[in-house]
Amino acid sequence: MEIEEKDSHRDFVSLMNKIDFFTKLKTDQEKENSFVLEVKVSGYNELSIMIADLLKVSILALESDPPYVSELIRNPQINVLGILELALQLMPQREFELFDELHQFYISQKPDSIKES
Repeated sequence: MEIEEKDSHRDFVSLMNKIDFFTKLKTDQEKENSFVLEVKVSGYNELSIMIADLLKVSILALESDPPYVSELIRNPQINVLGILELALQLMPQREFELFDELHQFYISQKPDSIKES
């Protein structure tokens, strides 16, 4: 039983080394127990638009009683679209693939009586 467990652990480590997972967060070299998240932008203008969209969507969430919408928010649909695009950039796609692999590994390690429930 112990040999099978060691083989399973070895398989798990091999899987982790074979596939390039956990790529979204980079270790912060300056601060312990911290990570850096990269968001790709074309320049300062796009960055400022993203920040403005975050602020505008927050305003919309707090003050969305019709017919009031702040005069500073000329096109709420575009602001919401920008935030959704940012959220999509932040999603760690490769890590979700890992979660599937880990789940399958977990299921394969359960005793048969537990698998059926």
